[in-house]
Amino acid sequence: MIKKIIHAVKSRAVETISIVSALLLWQMTADLIVRNKFFLPSVLDVISAALMIVQRPSVLEIGALAIEIPVVLVDLLQSLLHFSIGMVAALFVGIPVGMIMGWFTTLNRVLDPIIEMLRPIPPLAWIPFAIIWLGLTPVSAGFLIFIGAVFPIIINTFTGLKNVPRIYVEAAKVLGCRQDRDLIRYVALPSALPSIAAGIRIAMGVGWMCLVAAEMFGVSKYGLGFKIWHHYHLHQMDLVLVYMMVLGLLGLLIDKTLRYVIDEHLLKWQAGVVR
Repeated sequence: MIKKIIHAVKSRAVETISIVSALLLWQMTADLIVRNKFFLPSVLDVISAALMIVQRPSVLEIGALAIEIPVVLVDLLQSLLHFSIGMVAALFVGIPVGMIMGWFTTLNRVLDPIIEMLRPIPPLAWIPFAIIWLGLTPVSAGFLIFIGAVFPIIINTFTGLKNVPRIYVEAAKVLGCRQDRDLIRYVALPSALPSIAAGIRIAMGVGWMCLVAAEMFGVSKYGLGFKIWHHYHLHQMDLVLVYMMVLGLLGLLIDKTLRYVIDEHLLKWQAGVVR
């Protein structure tokens, strides 16, 4: 086991040195130059704050069941709930709309002006309507994430279907696949899948960045974004940094998981023939 760990460290020597150097520079800057925990907490301050919130218990209520778990885990689960609501809605809306726009020219002419008018509006601008329409609920936070995530999915899905080689469609018609439904299912969708997958990955990144804004107006007393603003108002900048790092690490994990699913399952054929 020790040999495996040593080998893994050696194989990632450059990355390890880079991370360690950045942490040392951060610690030295905080201790020797800034010398103010409010402006820049040190690495040790952040580690101490992280250990504190890991040990701080909170109650997670699931129906009539109450479970005591670390407060940071409750925040994490709440943020994942908001993110899941927004992303699932974006997928269910974005992919069909993008496919319709990419395949049917008339519907594209109808929907394109509407999409291009709504797309530049920042998700933050929708906060008043999210509160009015949906109240201070997890769904309103999910709505803002949906607004940020749906347009990359629509655009990439549209681009993918628009760029399907015509020879694929003509070959499918020769082989008896003539209805639009069958052509989309068996020809256009598989051909457009790389573009759709890229759109989903971009959308998840945008949606994750919208999470802090979606939680900052008090949809819940828990959530990673909410706690960043909560601890900022209490001038606890070490805890602010802890939650920022949790956001970054969780976002990285989500992206890596998505890339694994796409590369190993959805787009495995792009790697060529396995020898």
